[in-house]
Amino acid sequence: MTLNEIAGTFYGIGVGPGEPELLTVKAINALKKIDALIAPKTEKKSDSVALSIAQPYLKSSVEIIYQTFPMVRDFAEETEIFEANKEEILELLRGGKNVGFATLGDPMFYSTYIYIFRLLKSCGVKIVTIPGVPAFLAIAAQIGRPIVFGNDILTIIPATAELDAIKNSLACADSTVLMKVYKNFPEVVDALKSHGMIEDAVLVSRCGLDDEKIITDIAAHKDEALNYLSTILTRRKHD
Repeated sequence: MTLNEIAGTFYGIGVGPGEPELLTVKAINALKKIDALIAPKTEKKSDSVALSIAQPYLKSSVEIIYQTFPMVRDFAEETEIFEANKEEILELLRGGKNVGFATLGDPMFYSTYIYIFRLLKSCGVKIVTIPGVPAFLAIAAQIGRPIVFGNDILTIIPATAELDAIKNSLACADSTVLMKVYKNFPEVVDALKSHGMIEDAVLVSRCGLDDEKIITDIAAHKDEALNYLSTILTRRKHD
């Protein structure tokens, strides 16, 4: 397969954390020109948050295609599903359609888009990746909290990582962003306490969406069920 055989362009579009106004001009222009939009969702959900954010900027004739992506750590674990999604996209591109893939936050930052990007890149597809605003930057701006300054070292940790890895990362961090805090929230709270990073911690869930939640005393909410789109900003307490 060569590039000349594929007439359409594939756009990876970062739609930000939730507020439609946080999309870049480039992202909006891409959404307006695409013929089909891939709306990623997990096996457990029937809707797509990324689609709801992008919706105001789509032309009425755009084709919405839902693709299910399993929440796995290793791309190789679900090869068949990713291959099937890739082939569906390639069929649209071969037909001359411009296809967009809407992804929360930034496409190259802990995104499902990365898996599809890697697969399509080897197929000679013309790909345009458009960056988006990550949730932790939107949170910092909204609550008026600088993330790093001076010579601070910033550590970004997916809370889905092994607990020992989280603790090791916290041990050498000045300022920390913990993303995807939902399954092991109580363990994360305990880890922050033991590393002197609990008092200055703020948790924001579903930033920019209608049901956004801000928790400043996270220790008091240790046993509360959280949404997958939950992020903690914190920094070490210095004596």
